[in-house]
Amino acid sequence: MSGHRRIVLIAIVGALIISTSAPLVRLSGVSPATSALFRCAYAVPPMLILAWLERRRLGPLPRRALLAAWAAGVVFALDLLFWHHAIDYVGAGLATVLGNLQVFIVAFAAWGLFGERPSRQLVIGTPVVFAGVVLISGVFDSAAYGSDPMMGVLAGIATSLSYAAFLLLMKGGSDRAAGPLAHATVVATLCIALLSPLFGGADFVPEWPAHGWLVLLALGPQLLGWSLITYSLPRQPAALTALLLLIQPLSTVVISTAALGERPSPLQLAGCAVVVLGVLYGSRRPTPAPEPEPQRIAAH
Repeated sequence: MSGHRRIVLIAIVGALIISTSAPLVRLSGVSPATSALFRCAYAVPPMLILAWLERRRLGPLPRRALLAAWAAGVVFALDLLFWHHAIDYVGAGLATVLGNLQVFIVAFAAWGLFGERPSRQLVIGTPVVFAGVVLISGVFDSAAYGSDPMMGVLAGIATSLSYAAFLLLMKGGSDRAAGPLAHATVVATLCIALLSPLFGGADFVPEWPAHGWLVLLALGPQLLGWSLITYSLPRQPAALTALLLLIQPLSTVVISTAALGERPSPLQLAGCAVVVLGVLYGSRRPTPAPEPEPQRIAAH
């Protein structure tokens, strides 16, 4: 397997793992701020161990990487808080679409910040995948709309901006995975705890079995899923990682169907197929242009 394909596979596995987030949040039955807080807090101890092992092997994080990770933690806290509330306001469908506008923000920002000009395959694949996400979301069904669509739209846009900033900061700070993610998660935990009163408040002592679901949320999506994604970020174009993360709504539909008894509509199933095709096409390496043949000089 080529290095490019291996990195793409790592990012896809990470996206599949974080796709369990929404079902685990629902199963926990706690408030949005509570699930966001404990998702990060329970992941901190194992992350610190991984960061310590990485530091022993590679040395301390450069100052630039440390500052980028701290900033990433702030925006990740906002991303989680806005996303959970967008679901409450406008329904999971439209909140998913709005939250995944990050693919366009990341693509153009990475072009400006890192000089990563999107490939033709990525440019074509991005709107195809986004069309599939729209179908999966159920935005064409009246049930997708929640109690306050206007607030849901605002929260969803804020989610996309925060999500894109997090991905770009994690990519630009360092080529390491464990250290930056550990620092970002610690900062996110503190920020969520401080900001929770502005987002409906958090329950700092949830009961069982909520604790069990929150532990799974922390060790699965937050620790393992984001460790894989953080590893892949500096090793491929940021826009490609953002596109691959759009696998998340596809697999969330499948998990919700199996674990929560949800039944996707025919349009949502069609969207699943569109996402798969778009990701497969968009993740292809650009075909290198053939080198011009040297001109032969005729003998006189």
